[in-house]
Formats: sequence, C-alpha cells, structure tokens
Amino acid sequence: MIYHVALWMRHFSPIFNVVHYVSFRGMAALLTSLSLSLWLGPWFIALSGKFFRSKARAYTPKSQQPTNEMPTMGGIFIITTVVASVLLWTNLLNPQVWIVLFCLISFASIGLLDDVTKIKSRKGIDSKTKFILQLTASAITLGLWWYSGGVSTELCIPFFKQYVPNLGLLFFVWAGFILVGTSNAVNLTDGLDGLAIGSLIVSFGTFSVITYLAGHQKLAEYLHIPFAGSSELSIIGSALVGASLGFLWYNTYPAQIIMGDVGSLGLGAVLGLMALMSKQELLLPLIGGLFVIETLSVIGQVLSLRYLGRRMFRMAPIHHHFELVGWQESKITTRFSIISLVLSLIALMTIKLR
Repeated sequence: MIYHVALWMRHFSPIFNVVHYVSFRGMAALLTSLSLSLWLGPWFIALSGKFFRSKARAYTPKSQQPTNEMPTMGGIFIITTVVASVLLWTNLLNPQVWIVLFCLISFASIGLLDDVTKIKSRKGIDSKTKFILQLTASAITLGLWWYSGGVSTELCIPFFKQYVPNLGLLFFVWAGFILVGTSNAVNLTDGLDGLAIGSLIVSFGTFSVITYLAGHQKLAEYLHIPFAGSSELSIIGSALVGASLGFLWYNTYPAQIIMGDVGSLGLGAVLGLMALMSKQELLLPLIGGLFVIETLSVIGQVLSLRYLGRRMFRMAPIHHHFELVGWQESKITTRFSIISLVLSLIALMTIKLR
C-alpha cells in the first residue's frame, strides 16, 4: 500500500523515491512487523491465555508437562503481523506476493484446525487427513504459481553453473515434496522454548538475502545463479524475520506463549516456497539443516525400533534426547541456533563457489 502511494507521491517530492528501493522496504517491513509484535504481544498473550491453552504432546519429557497450561496459537499472532507488514510495503501487483501469502495462510489454517482439535484432546487431527490437506494446499499454491507464469522447471545445482537439468512436470512433484516436507520438519522442531523460531529467524534472513540476489539481474549474472525475479520476496522474508524476532521476545525460555501448529506449518511451508521461487531449493537442506536433523532423528528412531528392536536416541526428536541427557533447555536452544547460523553462512558461501 505504502509502495503504491509513494509511486504517486514521488511526482510531488523526490523524497518518496526511496520507497522504490527493495532494500529500504525490506528494512521497513522488518521494523514494522517487529514493532507490531512487541506492541500487540501482551494483548494477544492475555487473549490466548483466556481461550487457547495447550496440552503437552504425547511422549515428551516430564519437563514439558507444564505446557499443558501454556497459551498457544502464537502463530496467529506471527502471521497477522507478517500479513499487515507485507500489505504495507510490497508491490501488490506482483503475483509472487499473493502466492506466498496464500501458502502461508492455507498451511497455517491446517495447523489452526490441528491446534483447535488438540485443545479438546491431545491427538489433534489424524495424520492422514493432515497430509491430504497439506497436499491440497501445496497443489493449489503450485497451481497459482504456474498460472502466474513465473515457474521455471529447471533445477539449480550448487557448485555447478553449466549443468541445469529441466525436470519438466516432475518439478511440481518435487516442489510439493519441498513444501510438505519443510512444513512438517519445522513442526517437528517446535518442541522447546525458542527452538524453532530461533532457527527460522536465521533461515528467513538467509533466504531474504538469496531472494534479493536472485531478483537482481546484474547480481544474479555475476554470481551465476538463475535470475528468478524474486526481489519482492526479500521484503516478505524481512517481514517474517521481524515478526519472528517479536515472537521470540515472548517465546524465549521460559516462554509466555508457544506458536502451535498454526505457526510451524505455515512458516515452514513459506520457507520452502521461498527456496523454490529463488531457484535455490537444494540449499534448503543446508540452511534449514537443523530441521533436517530433527526430522532424520525421528525417522532413525522409528527404523531402529522396527528393525533393530532398540532406540537410537533416548527420545526423538533429537532435542528431547539432549534434554534427557541432562542439557538445560536454554542450552539446547542456544547451541542449535548457533548450528543454524553456521550452516546458513556456509550456504551463502556456496553461492559464489560455482
């Protein structure tokens, strides 16, 4: 909205030209979502505490049982501030903006349904229904992206600037796997105060840089990466960073509120979509390495129990294993965030190594 008003106002004063720059709007979006989060946070926590009380997940350490009385659905709070900031600072004529917002809201709606069910019972919606809903949201998101004409079915492989295979229709299967997989991986990681959101801040910040580079013709040519026209996504990424920082203010140990599935499913899906739209989805397992580790720990635990008859970890996901080993919750969160930061820096380094 502000972007379009500024385009009109620059005819009267050149000072409004600054709003044209993606970098300026990115910083403005971050500060807007952060300010809204800090301002509205106490009100939402009070509201959530009155109507939305979480129940601890089954098969979690005893230290997690106090979350039975924890205000939840903080993801609604995050998504609301992100949407408000995006509508203020992005170019609303860019179809990528609306596709990302649809992806965020649709996956968050699935999480909302799951959270509402969990308030009544620990189970939530069954995994089959949840998976079908995620596939449906992915299909619609990818269909909108294809209809907008912005889809490239080529696969950009790190370290190789000449070899760019074209997946054709298989790209949409691949893209659906990315969206659903990333969404569920973030959901699995959301088990300790500040753990998932801390890693998401790093990941969103990294992809904000990548989408800016992939959306700048000269920089993309210089770095030998596909030009994806994705610079507007860096503003959305910045808004996500700001909203996540604001949420972390209240979610850091000991948490005053947790995001719930409405936050983890929505934010995870958007992270995957940003990777796809910037044509750097093969960097996602590195940038989101913590989410990959958490997911693999669950898969490894299941396979070990089924075929070896013993546990690989004391408890999965792996953050619960470290809890039972004796690590303090704040130590796990801090160390895992450091790991996320290191992996993201390595991923950014690989962009130049082509």
